[in-house]
Amino acid sequence: MRKLARGTRKLEREKQTCQKLICNITIEAMTEIVEETLCELRQTFKSGKTKSVAWRKTQLNALRQLIKDNEEKVFEALYQDLGKHPIESYRDEVGVVVKTINHTLSNLDKWVAPTKCKLPLLFFPARGEVLPEPLGVVLIFASWNFPISLALDPVIGAIAAGNSVVLKPSDQAPACSSLIAKTIPQYMDPKAVRIIEGGPQICEKLLQHKWDKIFFTGSPQVGRVVMTAAAKHLTPVTLELGGKCPVILDSFSNPSDLKVAIKRIVSGKWGPCSGQACIGIDYMLVEEKLAPTVIELLKKTIKRFYTESPKDANCIARVVNKHHFQRVQNLLKDPLVEASIVHGGSLDEENLFIEPIILLDPPLDAAIMNEEIFGPLLPVITLKNIQESIEFINERPKPLTIYAFTKDENFKKKILSETSSGSVTFNDVLIQFLCDALPFGGVGSSGFGRYHGKFSFDTFSHEKAVLRAGFFPELEPRYPPWNNFKMKFIKLAYDLDYFGLFLLLVGLKRY
Repeated sequence: MRKLARGTRKLEREKQTCQKLICNITIEAMTEIVEETLCELRQTFKSGKTKSVAWRKTQLNALRQLIKDNEEKVFEALYQDLGKHPIESYRDEVGVVVKTINHTLSNLDKWVAPTKCKLPLLFFPARGEVLPEPLGVVLIFASWNFPISLALDPVIGAIAAGNSVVLKPSDQAPACSSLIAKTIPQYMDPKAVRIIEGGPQICEKLLQHKWDKIFFTGSPQVGRVVMTAAAKHLTPVTLELGGKCPVILDSFSNPSDLKVAIKRIVSGKWGPCSGQACIGIDYMLVEEKLAPTVIELLKKTIKRFYTESPKDANCIARVVNKHHFQRVQNLLKDPLVEASIVHGGSLDEENLFIEPIILLDPPLDAAIMNEEIFGPLLPVITLKNIQESIEFINERPKPLTIYAFTKDENFKKKILSETSSGSVTFNDVLIQFLCDALPFGGVGSSGFGRYHGKFSFDTFSHEKAVLRAGFFPELEPRYPPWNNFKMKFIKLAYDLDYFGLFLLLVGLKRY
């Protein structure tokens, strides 16, 4: 940690220098930078360079080498921006990127290959296939809570699909943004992959231009701005947003199952960036009779994971900045909300640290139960019967994820059939994000579009339909002048009634 602190001081000096330079950039200069970048990337894409599978693999290998060579610098940047421990940084950032690159390189040849399609016999000898092709020049907006993995993971998919890329890192994680901007050009093709740093003004300038795809990770509020700008150019958009992700905790006959569930819930709430995660647990639903036991187990597990003094344990990230600290703090200012606190409550604004806080049945009309918390607060909502959790969830906007701890198979079926969410995870938390075989994305206000694994490749590709026909046989009934025979032929053809067509052609079927 001392080594991290020394590195952090160095990054702080670099950050201050970068911020001074950014402040001196005029609006006209921003516009020129964006236009020149977009022009160069379009020229690169038109040259066909990025369509080469060999080029794509070279770029992905280079990105993997970047991560390997700069792992300590990544840890330092994440510690400076968010106070993340190196293990948390590897688990949620570095490891995610390396895993994604490895998976992509192992499957890229298969992904780029055309997929053969089975055509009706009527089209014989025609052949059909679906050919993935890159979209063109894509724009990726990254978020600040996972400023490395949520920046580079979409880039991997975009490069794998053969696109040119502009990545806009989050200005709210300046150390990570600076590191990305400094290292990417040293490893990857600068004529095809560009980093543009800056705040809202540069984002506005970027959105004024036409892109072939925009990929945005962030809040629903900013997502609406992105989508509005994209609509002017009919640009396809993927929005990875968030929402209030619930965890449903059923009762268990075996006490050890409950203890495991609580451990996973605590790690899923406070483990990823101190609750500043779109897929993190927002609130818990539990039966009234189980609540006292659950609260005690939560307290014990928090103490076990993060000690009596979580601020000094170096196992929980801090809040990203004062704006977000005050936003979370304001959620607790309602007297009825404050009165519902059953654990924690310590806030250190100077160090931007909030210890784990548990609230029992805060008012449902309070802001804490109507806004995405995005912080280390866990409301526990009690119900008469756990089955009521389905109605509770359905009365609110569709969440990005629903977590449910239960062994009741009928209850699982009800959750799947009667609720709508980006994903559902039973008896665990967060691990769905790491599964390349599963798509990751929201529904409704939690976002739309999906990525991870091949889904990332598909997100940045156009699936082009290709049909290869011959000149024989020639079916004359497809052409006018029309008559009853041709009408009958077309009806039988649409029904794929080949025996009927045979009878019609040999004169054994009336028309």
